[in-house]
Amino acid sequence: MGRRKQDGGSGEDAGALLDSAVWLVVTAPEEELDLSLDTGASSLAASAARWPAVSRAVLGYADTAVGRCWSAGWRPADLVRVVRRELKPVHLALAVDLIAAEGRRHPAASTDRRWQEQLRELEAEVWWTSDEAYLPALAHRHRLDRFALATALLELLRCWGRLPPIAPVGPAPGQGARRETAPRGPVTGEPRMLSRIRALLAKAESTDFPEEAEALTAKAQQLMTQHSIDEALLAVDVADPHAPGALRIGVDNPYEGPKTMLLDAVAAANRCRVVWAKEFGFCTVIGFDADLDGVELLYTSLLVQATHAMQQAGARQHLDGASRTKAFRQSFLVAYAARIRERLAEATERTTSDAAAGRHLREDGTAEQLVPDERLLPALKARTEAVDQEVGRMFPKLVSQRVRVSDGEGWAAGRAAADRASLHGRSGEIRR
Repeated sequence: MGRRKQDGGSGEDAGALLDSAVWLVVTAPEEELDLSLDTGASSLAASAARWPAVSRAVLGYADTAVGRCWSAGWRPADLVRVVRRELKPVHLALAVDLIAAEGRRHPAASTDRRWQEQLRELEAEVWWTSDEAYLPALAHRHRLDRFALATALLELLRCWGRLPPIAPVGPAPGQGARRETAPRGPVTGEPRMLSRIRALLAKAESTDFPEEAEALTAKAQQLMTQHSIDEALLAVDVADPHAPGALRIGVDNPYEGPKTMLLDAVAAANRCRVVWAKEFGFCTVIGFDADLDGVELLYTSLLVQATHAMQQAGARQHLDGASRTKAFRQSFLVAYAARIRERLAEATERTTSDAAAGRHLREDGTAEQLVPDERLLPALKARTEAVDQEVGRMFPKLVSQRVRVSDGEGWAAGRAAADRASLHGRSGEIRR
């Protein structure tokens, strides 16, 4: 079927024009980027009559640009995170829309549930009435002329086009979804244990009483550990052949080092491992699916609690009357993470010991005495070894990263705040 002529050019002409402009910008050295952007954007925006054809070509090009990123191991939240870190709100809107446009190729059954969750959280939906109307409608939304929007588009495609391959944390669309546990979000079918953990952490975040927050968070960790134990024994019963999985969690500035330490503390308490990709602002967490869900929930909650406690402590002055500094806040969060590590480890070890002795924690938080199961400790050891092997497979070359502290008051205040709020054993070293 032929395409309608517009301003002496066809849809094919618009596609070729876009290909040429993208190639010019993506391959341009940094010192020539401004000229390449001006040239490429001018060619795309020159004709009002051809603008609808350019719009259609842009959404068609999303299949190439976004699909290449999927093949290179990137996921929807990753692409948006990169844009949010490096570009502006209009680029962010473009990014979400191009992801939604590319997603039209894939039925929901061809993507895993974490992929679907990310699309829902990003609100990646086709909102435009037709592909020809997309760029005019987006320009109207953001009050941009054609040249400005074309420039933003090329900047976005350069950003994505220069991303390197990374270790995948799940199948790309169409590659088949690995078996996973029920959805993490508040949707129908969430396991009752996970719902209870979510509720406990929500209460811990909202209470004004530190002792209550501490008790609620500790209880959540106990339930997470028991859930992990139940999953490990179930896997033994059914000879579960599935390997550990992985997910990525964004860790942004400021204080990305201490935040990564906090995530590592939570992950270690739940038999998971963390690898930090500092240049991209995320951590990869490797573990079994049931544990990964809990790690994401608990880390998010503890980060809220830590930030609130840091802001309260930072609002006060130093003992000598000077205002709180960045060094204070950095030291606060490092100490908070170190103390959380100790407390989470204690909760995990206590629950594991109880389970090995036959004391089982029900979903309602009450305990029951069962016959000790001699399979438990070997099963947990096997899962830990499987996680370590998966880390080695995904990241064969890792280096250590240490986070320094330089403010004694900040350290003391952070440790005290962790005592009041949350929980785990070893500080300082994060693998990267």
